[in-house]
Amino acid sequence: MAKESGKKPASNRKRKEMPDLWMQCTSCNKLVYKPKFEEMQNVCPECNFHYEISSAQRIEFLLDEKSFAEEFTDLYPLDPLGFVAKRSYEERLRGAQEHTSLSDACVVGTGTMDGISVVFGVSDSRFLRGSMGSVVGEKIRLGIDLARERSVPFIFVSGSGGGARMDEGILSLMQMAKTSVALAELDRAGGLFISVLTNPTMGGCMASFAALGDVILAEPEALIGFAGPNVIKETIKSEIPDDFQSSEFQLEHGFVDRIVSRVELRSMMVQLMRLLGCDRAA
Repeated sequence: MAKESGKKPASNRKRKEMPDLWMQCTSCNKLVYKPKFEEMQNVCPECNFHYEISSAQRIEFLLDEKSFAEEFTDLYPLDPLGFVAKRSYEERLRGAQEHTSLSDACVVGTGTMDGISVVFGVSDSRFLRGSMGSVVGEKIRLGIDLARERSVPFIFVSGSGGGARMDEGILSLMQMAKTSVALAELDRAGGLFISVLTNPTMGGCMASFAALGDVILAEPEALIGFAGPNVIKETIKSEIPDDFQSSEFQLEHGFVDRIVSRVELRSMMVQLMRLLGCDRAA
């Protein structure tokens, strides 16, 4: 009897080594070609659904290659209230930091967009839903101040589905006033703030800095508002429109200046900055 070699047929090995080139969109349920999905910056080519992406991906997609330098890296969140719900705030922070390799829910730094110097910030929904605690508010405030000092635009991409981080109580809420005051000072100095709203941008972030852009851009079908639609429906005891708080609804009612697909966002912001003379600012 012939001895079995123990090796699997070559055809099986080849089948396992082939890359998985297809995925099912969670929005339209259609099969999507992954390379096309990635080429469109994690946007479904079938239904235009914009998937949430990380802060690192935002930086890669929007800024010139290798131009980004992160600032304010010495800021880490504390647990001033010793807050405990199902899990302690300290434990949740530690878990988010291990999961994302970030110190907190936003990244702020300097870089260039098509050669134009900017101060750029982005919240990361993977870190406690991109919520704003004292470190996030402080980083945003420091970024705004840096943009004012250098006379360059301040750009922030919001995906703060968690709003203000109530684990820090009033220390979280005071970041709304802090960031708003910093933006008022930037405005008085003649600075430019471009606010980009992505899905979802809600709560205290939307009720403060995210809504104060000189230009407010939004990704398609993003949820934008203060309280969620279900909370509002229960509060007013009445039905609300199906597209209530969508970026399209906000555009129709004058709150958003333009809806821009992710693949067009960089070129749109560069065009805006050139029209406003930011490439000539000193």
